[in-house]
Amino acid sequence: MSTEEAESGSRIEAAGERSIAARQIGSAYTGDVILPAEALQAAERVTAAPGVSNLPPLPLCLGRQEELTWLRRTLTGQREGAITQSGTVHGLGGIGKSTLALHYAHQYRGDYTLIWWVNAASPDEIETSLTSLTQTLVPGWAATAVRGAQVAWARQWLAWHPGWLLVYDNVDNPDDLAPYTGALHQGHHLATSRRTTGWPDTAPTLTLGNLHPDDAQNLLCRLVFKDTTPTARQQADARALTAELGHLPLAIKQAGAYLAQNRGISFDAYRRRLGTKLTKTAHGLAAERTIARIWDVTLHDLEQWDPLAIQVLHTAAWLAPDDIPHTLLTPPGTAPDDIAEAIGTLAAYSMVSDTGTTVTVHRLVQAILRAPRPADDTQLPLHLQGRDRAEQAVLRSLPPSSGQDATADNKWDSLIPHLVTLAATTPPGHHNAPLADAYTTAANRLHQQGHTARTIPLLKATLAQREQVMGDTHSHTLTSRGNLAYAYLEAGDLARAVPLFEATLPQYEQILGDTHPQTLASRIHLAGAYQKAGDLERAIRLYETTLTQYERILGDAHPHTLASRIHLAYAYRESGNLRRAIRLYEATLTQCEQILGDTHPHTLASQSHLAGAYQEAGDLTRAIDLYEATLRQRERNLSDTHPDTLNGRHNLACAYQEAGDLTRAINLLETTLTQYERILGDTHPSTLASRNHLAGAYQTAGDLERAINLYEANLTQCERILGDTHPHALVSRNNLAYVYLEAGDLERAINLYEATLGQSEQILGDTHPRTLASRIHLAGAYQTAGDLERATRLYEATLTQCEQILGDTHPNTLASRNNLAGAYQKAGDLERAINLHEATLTQCEQILGDTHPHALVSRNNLAGAYLEAGDLERAINLYEATLSQSEQILGDTHPQTLASRNNLAGALQEAGDLARAIPLFEATLRQREQILGNTHPDTVLSRRNLAGAYQAAQAVQQRSTATPATDHGQQQP
Repeated sequence: MSTEEAESGSRIEAAGERSIAARQIGSAYTGDVILPAEALQAAERVTAAPGVSNLPPLPLCLGRQEELTWLRRTLTGQREGAITQSGTVHGLGGIGKSTLALHYAHQYRGDYTLIWWVNAASPDEIETSLTSLTQTLVPGWAATAVRGAQVAWARQWLAWHPGWLLVYDNVDNPDDLAPYTGALHQGHHLATSRRTTGWPDTAPTLTLGNLHPDDAQNLLCRLVFKDTTPTARQQADARALTAELGHLPLAIKQAGAYLAQNRGISFDAYRRRLGTKLTKTAHGLAAERTIARIWDVTLHDLEQWDPLAIQVLHTAAWLAPDDIPHTLLTPPGTAPDDIAEAIGTLAAYSMVSDTGTTVTVHRLVQAILRAPRPADDTQLPLHLQGRDRAEQAVLRSLPPSSGQDATADNKWDSLIPHLVTLAATTPPGHHNAPLADAYTTAANRLHQQGHTARTIPLLKATLAQREQVMGDTHSHTLTSRGNLAYAYLEAGDLARAVPLFEATLPQYEQILGDTHPQTLASRIHLAGAYQKAGDLERAIRLYETTLTQYERILGDAHPHTLASRIHLAYAYRESGNLRRAIRLYEATLTQCEQILGDTHPHTLASQSHLAGAYQEAGDLTRAIDLYEATLRQRERNLSDTHPDTLNGRHNLACAYQEAGDLTRAINLLETTLTQYERILGDTHPSTLASRNHLAGAYQTAGDLERAINLYEANLTQCERILGDTHPHALVSRNNLAYVYLEAGDLERAINLYEATLGQSEQILGDTHPRTLASRIHLAGAYQTAGDLERATRLYEATLTQCEQILGDTHPNTLASRNNLAGAYQKAGDLERAINLHEATLTQCEQILGDTHPHALVSRNNLAGAYLEAGDLERAINLYEATLSQSEQILGDTHPQTLASRNNLAGALQEAGDLARAIPLFEATLRQREQILGNTHPDTVLSRRNLAGAYQAAQAVQQRSTATPATDHGQQQP
């Protein structure tokens, strides 16, 4: 996709395309600040005071000695480990994972320079914990730094300093840790999680079961009697009670806390009380029912003794579970001492964990408290009272708006997890207008940060409220529905996005009319969804219809008309109709310059689109000139680090790479990636796209090790941020498979290609263009592995689908035909190969033009087939013509030109014309050493070819009849 997508309307869906499959990436508008260089340098010099940590107090932990020994041995031998719960798919906490990790951290505290407890239920919560690390180590600087800068500083500090321990508590997705465990190697990583699968092979996992009956009994007795020895009867009753509790550590802890506070109640009496709480209304897994029975007893008594504590607990049930500030739990007019005492009571009963300023509530506690319970008919049920208090607390804490200053932005970022939790847990039929406005602001903030997919709970709650309050067809409801559809689209959930867009458009037409600007915008959005889904025919028809309406209603020169024209041009481009696309882009740019001015952002975006079309058409000289002009204007008018400037720099770097100027391309890509990371953040979709392209440049330059490392890291982040089945993740997976293939790791390449194809078929459909491309890549891997039968069958099936779906002359169809011809040639069926190569070349010349890079490649392939068939005269003539055109079109040192020169030299050697072959081999080797480096695979091939030619010349000189057989290394440019 070109750098900028034309905008239509001011709604949230006005963001640009950010496809990592394309040569260019889309616009991203964010407000994050740059991390100053002096702050990054300071991380290197700042040392932590001895014993620095944020560890919660150490709870009682009996037993688990074998597990502690395993942990110590694992972490001192390797750098990461994970504690997981046994046999849990939808399982709950309470097994003692966090307690064991905390016990380990306290026991070996003296062996670490710093220990930091990280709430790791989501990427946002991990980043929040890292900001608190920065605030501890450099409080002065952190006070004025925005969240992204604080996270970057913490990562930098951990990269520089050895001997630390990070404990990631309650990991929901193991991939969330990859950016940290993969990049930070100076300390130990320890994770707790309910997940038993998904961990890297290098991270050993410890499956933690329930306590041994003896340990369970001893733990309960210690909690209740402290240092007093229980009687034999008490020990027997304790054993019976722990058996009733399933030896679940959290249940034992809760029961022990209650009995310690109520010494007059015996183990046996408490066990009998539990029996009365197990009613028909108990739901969930065994562990969940057990915990619910225990808390029923505790909550019943707390309601009598400390009503404020019950209020606080029910409020906390609706907020994000970790790091809830005391201020959010304090009702208006309540004295701080009273709230501290209430929280202290809850902590004493082990209902919450308290740091003195923030509270953490177990997720199971929250789930049970949010469930409806029998209540007085005269009052609002307790769980809904808690919901109301939580909503009001968050609303009172919100700054007026985000984007005003760093302090307000940081406050919003700290409250967004609570807003997302409120949105995700909205009771049926519930509505709160101010809260819906806050959901919208939070969604816009996440969207600006590149995390549109995470806005889905917020947008779903907003839509449900607007449908209920305003009606199904109110204009605000329709806008909400469009925003949610766009979030689904950004999340790669086409199955939800397209039907929602389709449902919204007829409502706009009925309510506002067929030609209302919002109706037209809705039509554009639906066309865009069809385009993403690969249904280009429907997309183009809808774009054309909408453009006609824009021209009639708003006029030929209206900005929305110009934007609609750009959308249509891009659809033409994606469908392979480059001539129509370029004509429309050129006409639109001329109008933008006349109407909006030469330096207007929309004009610059239009320039960038046209440059991308030139690039795809093989006209790299015009493309690069236009990219360079656009970048100069953006640097002058927008600033050096504006997101549009970064996108322009990225696009120019990709054009340099395609033109064969790898040095300039890599330098510019590296610079741009660093700026993306600083300005947009490490996990912004544009940053992921930039990292992907840099890995591709390393691969082209022959630096496969760096390429693989970067592709692997990027795929992990892509899966974590966008999801495992997002279309961008599929593209990233495909890129990694290709570099494995190029590195000779055929098994990993084929496995990854097969997995990617299976997901593409499932997510995008059997005939989506990306699915077809994935099928072609897999066929190529089979061919490289020597499995020509499977490769040919897959190529043939894919070509048939390309012809049916994309049309007979689409560039992808031509490429598919070329691949099949290559497979026939590899299998020795030269007649079929030559016929297909000739037909493909004719079509390339007709559709793309005689000098298009694809036509040059097709010509080279046909010459190779002639050579293999022994038709040396036709092969040499075609190679000579192709080399001459490559030099004129691409330049003397372009990789395709060098490959063409190598191929001609090989054909001349085959024909016995060593006098012409050797100088060509020598020239190619010199240029490859200069352009690609001494160790690039193409350079190594050139050196081998030249050595073979020297040997052949020496044999001729010695009048030997045994001329050495030489593989001339025929190459596809």
